[in-house]
Amino acid sequence: MPVGLPSPCQNSLPFQGCSLLPFPLSLQRMSLGSLGASGGSSAPSPAAGAPCSPPMPTRGSRSPPTLTHSCFSFRKLWAFTGPGFLMSIAYLDPGNIESDLQSGAVAGFKLLWVLMLATIIGLLLQRLAARLGVVTGLHLAEVCHRQYQKFPRIILWLMVELAIIGSDMQEVIGSAIAINLLSVGKIPLWGGVLITIADTFVFLFLDKYGLRKLEAFFGLLITIMALTFGYEYITVKPNQEKLLQGLFIPYCRDCGTPQLEQAVGIVGAVIMPHNMYLHSALVKSRQVNRADKREVREANKYFFIESCIALFVSFIINIFVVTVFAEAFFNKTNADYQVCANSSSPHSSLFPNNNQTLEVDIYKGGVVLGCYFGPAALYIWAIGILAAGQSSTMTGTYSGQFVMEGFLNLRWSRFARVLLTRSIAVTPTLFVAIFQDVEHLTGMNDFLNVLMSLQLPFALIPVLTFTSLPSVMHDFANGLFWRVAGGLLILLICAINMYFVVAYVMALNHLGLYIGAAVLSVVYLSFVAYLVSQAPPGPPSSWEKTLEQCTAPLSLSVCHRGGNHGMAMEPQDGLGL
Repeated sequence: MPVGLPSPCQNSLPFQGCSLLPFPLSLQRMSLGSLGASGGSSAPSPAAGAPCSPPMPTRGSRSPPTLTHSCFSFRKLWAFTGPGFLMSIAYLDPGNIESDLQSGAVAGFKLLWVLMLATIIGLLLQRLAARLGVVTGLHLAEVCHRQYQKFPRIILWLMVELAIIGSDMQEVIGSAIAINLLSVGKIPLWGGVLITIADTFVFLFLDKYGLRKLEAFFGLLITIMALTFGYEYITVKPNQEKLLQGLFIPYCRDCGTPQLEQAVGIVGAVIMPHNMYLHSALVKSRQVNRADKREVREANKYFFIESCIALFVSFIINIFVVTVFAEAFFNKTNADYQVCANSSSPHSSLFPNNNQTLEVDIYKGGVVLGCYFGPAALYIWAIGILAAGQSSTMTGTYSGQFVMEGFLNLRWSRFARVLLTRSIAVTPTLFVAIFQDVEHLTGMNDFLNVLMSLQLPFALIPVLTFTSLPSVMHDFANGLFWRVAGGLLILLICAINMYFVVAYVMALNHLGLYIGAAVLSVVYLSFVAYLVSQAPPGPPSSWEKTLEQCTAPLSLSVCHRGGNHGMAMEPQDGLGL
């Protein structure tokens, strides 16, 4: 039997709970580390030959509620609420906020429909990732580890790690900028980075006090973002008619290359590749009896509803930011904001006295809000950015752990895992903070958006491939519509990526860079083609055979019984690293 699968459980009876490790269905204390480690669950499998008896709940856990399969239950929805909101934080990170404000400043209200479309596409892709985790009991990185050969698997892992590093740089630097604004420039950018790293470690250990408390903390940070950016929205009072037109009329009048590039940047900022890996792992924090198709279907339904609610909240917050900057900064020049240059603010040097278009970013945008709408607007903006950066930095750490452990099948201690995943992501950020001025980071943000957009196929292709394989998903495999739509989406994203790269490299105006970009593009497209070529199902591997037996009602003798006669909808007590 392959590593990571349980010992055969004898004397099993049909429909008494069946799971495929590494997520056995027992009411025990579980950590995020055990979710990420392939086959590394702390729950002992029943000894071969021993009867399968239901495990006793551990101290601090509660018995699952009795299920009545109604059409909808708020109680069940509340039990499943959590993973979707943690996932939605990636839609609110400082990189997204930067993309939002640039969209508003460059195109006004005209690209709101692009934001809405990108969010809907993101929701559908997150649905696939969640279904993979629910149906198989494995997250996306673990499935990749079993499906791909060693060399392409390592390349795929490196590509996803690049996306995580790029996202983490935006998140940590966003937090550092917020700290710089709150301290009126007294804390430099590198100091803010060190503070962010330190408090991220502190907040991550909230997990020791239980999953629900950690989820509540993330909910608090999302609430802070909604209140702070909502305050800016009320203060600036955007034009509601233009807002509705921008949302529901898919057209961009008088738009040129800058607006088109900004639209592409929105897609790259909203649909985050590592978020697919994160969401497929987070859903494993809820216990599901995978022997009962009706319960699996119900779990998929409630996770999807929760994801809809979470991404709707994130979409509203993103709208706040876009419309604030569309109203206040679209078609404005430096001369329009000389009130900022004439004030006694330490930031007055940011506003030269000329008629050039006003350029804004997270830092300069907060300064302008402060000098034009009052100091409260600046500090409230900074608090919102700090909440966005802090929350997304923590979820980025979780993503890094899942990806590294899934692809490499690591068995490390908790501290070693946190230290390694944080070091890989944060070290480049610290160097940037030391050698880069806080006032000149917009160019780096554009580069990072290009980087993450290029990594999208390395999450989309695996998740679309595996959720379409009957040998993996069985009755829950994607139908023809999803396969066709997914293939077209991959083609569209690759085309957008190529355009984005060409536009970015052409702006650098250097022949050597042109040649290097051409070579890298050939390598990139070749690897994408390889991943696509793996889509047709081959002979099922041993773990796929075991999963097939596990989900077959009359073949439960080889499965590990969790002992739950229904779905344990209570969350685990801990996610912790």
